[in-house]
Amino acid sequence: MADARGRGRDVFIVCNNVEELGGVQQWAHGLARLMAGRGHRVTLVGIRRAPVAHDFGSPYGGTRPYRVAHLHETWTLPALPWRPRTLRARAGVRARLRDGRRTAAVQRGAERLSELFAGARPGGVVIVAQVWAMEWVSLARTRGLRVVGMCHESYQASRRSSRHARVKELYAGVDRMLALTAEDADAWARDGMSNADHMPNALHVLPALDSGSVPAEREPVVACVGRLAHEKGVDLAIEAWAEVAERRPEWRLRLYGTGPREDGLRAQAARLGVAGSVEFAGVTADVPGALRRASVFALPSRQEGLPMALLEAMAAGLPAVAFDCAPGVRELVDDGRNGLLVRAGDTAAFAAELDRLIGDPALRGRLGAAAPDAVRRFDPEAVLDRWEWLFGLLHRGLPPLTVVPPPVPRGAGAPALGMDPVREDRLDL
Repeated sequence: MADARGRGRDVFIVCNNVEELGGVQQWAHGLARLMAGRGHRVTLVGIRRAPVAHDFGSPYGGTRPYRVAHLHETWTLPALPWRPRTLRARAGVRARLRDGRRTAAVQRGAERLSELFAGARPGGVVIVAQVWAMEWVSLARTRGLRVVGMCHESYQASRRSSRHARVKELYAGVDRMLALTAEDADAWARDGMSNADHMPNALHVLPALDSGSVPAEREPVVACVGRLAHEKGVDLAIEAWAEVAERRPEWRLRLYGTGPREDGLRAQAARLGVAGSVEFAGVTADVPGALRRASVFALPSRQEGLPMALLEAMAAGLPAVAFDCAPGVRELVDDGRNGLLVRAGDTAAFAAELDRLIGDPALRGRLGAAAPDAVRRFDPEAVLDRWEWLFGLLHRGLPPLTVVPPPVPRGAGAPALGMDPVREDRLDL
């Protein structure tokens, strides 16, 4: 949708990085492509260049109709500003010098960002996908632009980490702070974020949702797609699989993705005696094809937002077993109708539900057939319409309103999640 002068808007999507194969990066490239298709002039900005890059052009169909920019080629300084808590810490000369170098580097990056923003026409919007990136945006010159901050994890996951304080601080002054679900937006609003609203992910990576695109024959595979990291809970999937594999020798647990926990996960599979039935498939550029070949999808995450992998699996007609770890999971899975929900962290129950699906082809067929209909409301055109409505709302200067009537939340609240002390300040959120 064009602005009042009949032109597309200038849209800047700012992420921590834009090259790693992660859910936020997939979302950012997909949204950039979709918005460019609506006639907007889109720039995708990474604060730092990722150490390991992946080509996001191939999965999304050839050349990119949007620009990509980076503020820093490398980032070896501390992730967060230095905030000493004791008098002795404040006296640390080395830490003070290191923080001074960090401050100077952030300022240089913010100046580069200001230069990018300076070319925007009236009606431009900055979408900040991750709170770490907001530090740079908050220092840049954004006059004439509207700034939207996003939180791609559940409120509960943020609340249990140090990111919660940064969201409260850095997103307090943005024009709108968007969660992925109405339930999470309500939680942020109760926490004092009066600018909170919600915007779902768009399902933009599958060509079709109709049942005719689902193959009649599938492999005896339980697929799990995600970064091999603590928050994705792949260790819990392997633990559950150890309860299933002996009874289902012809089946395989196929893990798509890479990450810091891969060596430990391989060792775990060997220790539990299931190394022969757990396949580490690595990164695939054809996630839709991988999902169409599988028979069951597993979502063992400890924390999620509105999981793209689950959206993709349901669109491919896969019945899912998922931990009830976030409102976004309950938003997608209607337990017993289009998938199966399990209490977060209960690996015994997860194993039992996997075994039930594996042993009951009729149940797999019924749940899988209902799954595509459940994600039709995340059709890209419908989600883009919501973004267009929000852009117009922000540039008309109206007070905060709900973008569209939120869906009715389903299911009970998720149990509290433990914070990962090693990864709580990771740069992928």
